[in-house]
Amino acid sequence: MASSRTEGARKSKAGDAVSSRQKQLEASTQGLENLLTTNQGVVLPDNHNSLKAGVRGPSLLEDFILREKITHFDHERIPERVVHARGAAAHGYFELTRPLVEYTKADFLQEVGSRTPVFVRFSTVVGSRGSADTVRDVRGFAVKFYTREGNYDLVGNNIPVFFIQDAMKFPDLVHAIKPEPHNEMPQASSAHDTFWDFIALMPESSHMLMWLMSDRAIPRSYRMMEGFGVHTFRFINARGVAHFVKFHWKPKLGKHALAWDEAQKIAGKDPDYHRKDLWEAIERGDFPEWELGVQLMDADRAAKLGFDLLDPTKLVPEEIVPITPVGRLVLNRNPDNFFSEVEQVAFHPGHVVPGIDFTNDPLLQGRLFSYTDTQLSRLGGPNFHELPINRGACPFHNFQRDGMHRMLINKSRVSYEPNTLGNGSEFRVDGGEGGFQSFAEEMESPKVRRRSPTFDDHFSQATLFWNSQSAAEKEHIIAAFQFELSKVEIPAIRQRIVDNLAHVDARLARKVAEPLGIAPPDARAAAGRPGFREQRAKALLEAAPSLSMETNGNTILTRKVAVLVGAGAELGAYKVIQQALIDAGATCKVVAPHLGTVSSSSGQQVPVDYTFQNMPSVMFDAVLVPGGAAAAEALAKNGDAVHFVLEAFKHCKALCLIGESQRLLQLAGIPEDAPPPAGVVLATNEPTTRLQTAQDFIAAIARHRHWSRAMLEQVPA
Repeated sequence: MASSRTEGARKSKAGDAVSSRQKQLEASTQGLENLLTTNQGVVLPDNHNSLKAGVRGPSLLEDFILREKITHFDHERIPERVVHARGAAAHGYFELTRPLVEYTKADFLQEVGSRTPVFVRFSTVVGSRGSADTVRDVRGFAVKFYTREGNYDLVGNNIPVFFIQDAMKFPDLVHAIKPEPHNEMPQASSAHDTFWDFIALMPESSHMLMWLMSDRAIPRSYRMMEGFGVHTFRFINARGVAHFVKFHWKPKLGKHALAWDEAQKIAGKDPDYHRKDLWEAIERGDFPEWELGVQLMDADRAAKLGFDLLDPTKLVPEEIVPITPVGRLVLNRNPDNFFSEVEQVAFHPGHVVPGIDFTNDPLLQGRLFSYTDTQLSRLGGPNFHELPINRGACPFHNFQRDGMHRMLINKSRVSYEPNTLGNGSEFRVDGGEGGFQSFAEEMESPKVRRRSPTFDDHFSQATLFWNSQSAAEKEHIIAAFQFELSKVEIPAIRQRIVDNLAHVDARLARKVAEPLGIAPPDARAAAGRPGFREQRAKALLEAAPSLSMETNGNTILTRKVAVLVGAGAELGAYKVIQQALIDAGATCKVVAPHLGTVSSSSGQQVPVDYTFQNMPSVMFDAVLVPGGAAAAEALAKNGDAVHFVLEAFKHCKALCLIGESQRLLQLAGIPEDAPPPAGVVLATNEPTTRLQTAQDFIAAIARHRHWSRAMLEQVPA
C-alpha cells in the first residue's frame, strides 16, 4: 500500500514538472508565434542567405538551416500513382434515404437521415499528374466513407465495366496504354500502336472499348458523370443472409459529354478544366450531388441473368434489374491542402465494414492485394492509415508497431496478443459473432489456372451497348475509332481491330474501316482464336435505353452562358432573358473584344468578364447575343466573334441571337433555314416575345447538345 502511495506521489510530481515546463515554454515563446522557425522550432535569423565563409566565400556544410530547407524540398514529391495520377477531390457527406437493414448490417446503411462524412476523388486513368483533364479516358470515381465502424472505400469508375477479366492482365493493360517505353509518347492517350496491339489480341476488352470510344470517355464535368462500383460485391445482413450488389452513382445534373473537337481544344486552352469546374462550383455554393443506387440480387436471380455476374466486363442493365435509390452524396467543401489530402489519400477496395463483403471476381481479388502494395511504395511504409486524410472517424486498436513514418506514440509495454503483462487496457479479440465476418461460401475445387467458361462471351454486351446508342452517339463512336486507329502506324493492327469489330456490329466495322486504308472487315479472320465463339450467349436485351446519354433530365443548373456584347448593344430583351437564365440556375458571363466596360445603345456601361481571346466558346454551354445594329456591325467585323458563334454551333450548343445579331449566323456560314437549325433560337427585341424567347432558350440549353446539327457538313470548321 505504501509502495502504491509512493508511486502515485512520484507520478504526481512528474506531472507537475511537465506542466511547469509547458508553462515556461509558452511564456518563453510568447510573441514569437509569427516568426519563421526550423522544423525543430529554432527561430530563423535570415531566410534569404545561406551561411558562408565570408560574403563571397563558399557555403558551409554546417548550415543546418539550409540543409533542412533543401532536404525537405528535395523530398516534397512522392511517387505519383501509376494509374489515376491526375485527380481532384472534395469533402462532403452521404445521407441515407432508404434503410437497407434487410440486406446489410453495415451501420451507415441502417437509419434514414444519418449522415456519413466522405472524401471523394475523381481522376483520369492513363495520364501523368501534368496531363490535361479532358483527354479521352476512363475517369476514376472513388468514395471514402468515414463510418463509425471504420473506413469504407467504394473505389470505382465512370464506366461500369473494365477491359480485362483477370488481374493477371492488369500490368499488361497498363503497360500497353501508357506512353511507349522507347520514347515516352504519347501522353494521356490510347491512340498509339501498343494499346491497340494489345486490345486486338484481347477480345474480352470489346465491351469496355465501346464505352471508351463513346461520349462517356469525355464528360462535360465530374459533376455530370455517373459512377459505378464496377465489380459485384455482397451485402450480408444480421442473419448472415447474403445478396449480390452493384453500386451506381447518378448525378443530379444529368450525364453530359463534351464534343470530341471541343475536348481537344479545351485541353490546350485550359488543361485544368474539370478540376477548376469542381472547385469553383463548390466555392460558389453549387454543391455537386449524386444519388446512390443499388442493384440487389440473390443467388437464384443472378444465376438466371444469362451471363456471369462475377465477370467485370459485364454489366446488369437497369431494364433487367432495376436500380433502387438508397441515398445521396453531396460535396460541400474543397480540400485545404491538395498534397496532404488529394495526393496522400489512400483508397483500397479492401477497406470494407461489417455487412459488405467481396465476391470471387478475379479482377477484384487482384485489386485486394495491389492497392495495399501500391500505398507502401507511394506513401513510404505501412503507416499510411495514420495520415489525417486516411485516419478513420472511429478509434483503432491493435498491436502493430513501428515502421516508416509512425505517428502514433504507443505507451503500453506490450506489443503482442495475448498477453498478461498489460495494465488491463490492452484490447482483446471478441471471439463471438461481432466484427467483420466473411461470407461462409462453400468452396471445393482443384487449384487451376483457367478462366471460367461462363466468361467466354465477349461480344453480346458490346453489341447491346452499340444498339442502345442514339444515331448521333453511334457516329461519335465511329469517329473516335477512326481517329484513334489513324494514329496506329502498323496496318496489320488496324486490320485486326476492324475484324474484331465485325463481331460487334457489321456496319460499325465497315464505317470504321473506310478511311483507314485497309481491307474491309472480315468476321472470319478471328475464327479459331481464343475468345471468339461461333455461338454467342443469347442476349436478353437487344437494346437498353439506360445506356444512352440522351436519356437525361432537363435542368440548366450551373450551366455557363456566354453573352457576346458589342458597342451599341440593345439591352431590353437581353436583360429579360438573362434574368430568366439566372432564375433557372445558369450563370451568364459577358464576353467582348476587350476588358473593362462596353457602352450599350442607351449609354449604359456593361461590365465585361472575359475577352474572346482568353475565354473561347469551348468554355461555355450556350451563347446569347443581344441585338442592336451598331453592336451587330461591330461583332460582324470581329473575326473572333464570328468564330465564337461558329464554333459553338459546330459543337451543337444552344444559341440565342436577337434582332440584328442574327447576321453573325450568315457570316459564320450557317444555313438560313426556316425553321432555324435545332437549338438555335432567333428572337426580336419586341417586349411581347421576350419571356417566350427566354423559355425557348432555356429549353434548348436543357437538351445540352443538339447533335443533329453535326450532320451539317456545309458549315465550315
